[in-house]
Amino acid sequence: MTRTLIRKSLSIAGLAALGGVLLVSPAAAEVSEEVTYVFNTTLFLIGGFLVMWMAAGFAMLEAGLVRTKNVAMQSLKNITLYSIACLTYMLIGYNLMYPGDAWMSQGWLGAFSVTSLPGHEGEDITYASVGSDFFFQLVFCATTASIVSGTLAERIKLWPFLAFTVLLTAFIYPIQGSWKWGGGWLDALGFNDFAGSTIVHSAGGWAALIGAVILGARKGKYGADGRIHPMPGSNLTLATLGTFILWLGWFGFNGASQLALGSLGDASDVARIFANTNTAAAGGAITALILTQVIYKKADLTMVLNGALAGLVSITAEPLTPTLVESMMIGAVGGVIVVFVVPLLDKIRIDDVVGAIPVHLCAGIWGTLAVPLTNGDASFSAQIIGILAIGIFVSVASAIFWLLIKAFIGLRVSEEEEDMGLDKAELGMEAYPEFGRGSQTF
Repeated sequence: MTRTLIRKSLSIAGLAALGGVLLVSPAAAEVSEEVTYVFNTTLFLIGGFLVMWMAAGFAMLEAGLVRTKNVAMQSLKNITLYSIACLTYMLIGYNLMYPGDAWMSQGWLGAFSVTSLPGHEGEDITYASVGSDFFFQLVFCATTASIVSGTLAERIKLWPFLAFTVLLTAFIYPIQGSWKWGGGWLDALGFNDFAGSTIVHSAGGWAALIGAVILGARKGKYGADGRIHPMPGSNLTLATLGTFILWLGWFGFNGASQLALGSLGDASDVARIFANTNTAAAGGAITALILTQVIYKKADLTMVLNGALAGLVSITAEPLTPTLVESMMIGAVGGVIVVFVVPLLDKIRIDDVVGAIPVHLCAGIWGTLAVPLTNGDASFSAQIIGILAIGIFVSVASAIFWLLIKAFIGLRVSEEEEDMGLDKAELGMEAYPEFGRGSQTF
């Protein structure tokens, strides 16, 4: 079952296309259409609020990995970007991503129209609630925007960042997403991306990478003599909490992407997806732990956190078909990617504050390439074409939008504001007023 079939099933016209998949199978025949509708809708809603909770995970991870003087800014960016995504996806993105019978649907994009939800009387009960589908797709869009936030932290202005968030969530993400999940040309080609290693994570990673190159590194991060100056985060406890929240949310991210819970087979598949997702995260974390101990002679908590996240990103493209051991290995490669790509970015002077580019972009590419290793219906050629097509489109579109924003309103705060910290310079408040630059209380 794909997101394409979901959208078709929400109209009577799509019923015939789904009949063989949903209504004729022995497992599905054991329950009524109404019961299937309730279970499928419930899966969407539970998966949706778990993925929404990932917004809290991103906020805590970023708050812990930036310096004290920028924590309030990162917190504001995360709640604001989520809210922006909710509105832009409703106004433009959802129907642009899922064409249905739209007149513009030629395998490239849908229609420019505002989302509307039918009342109870207008629902087609053959699959799931339209509202639950909309909510589930929405939180994936917001996740893509969250990826960009951490990379560009500590030196980008608030309003230019939010302007790019509008463009990313309203246009860039939905257009490339429609190519696969909206039944577009990549779907017809046979490209496989079960829950979005490329469509969500690599897309966000490409937008972050282009933004980081155009924005430049934080002041003092790289010395003229070639030395790299570490800038430790403010609170690794918060970063650890954020990682566990993201880990929890990923069960909704991957598990609910089964898109059905109305049969014994679907329930079994969801359970297997949960187990594989969990195992891949553990594989990524332990691999990063061992590698940092071997290479640096000390274990590195931030690498282990990002190793777990890279394992999760790696398994997202295909969490159903691998065995538990294969899932562990797929996640482990994600952990290797983090340990080696993080210092590589520093060597080429790309300043990624939270490590989002190795985790989401690089591990996302790996996870998408790994799909044919366990899924016999996938091909390496289709996977490579999908990775390249989405990477080129997101990179070019992001570069255009970043450069336009830079030209008209500017991207970067002044050196004085960067030294002061964006909490005081941009917001006039601090996350920790009793510490650091905060005022004294007598």
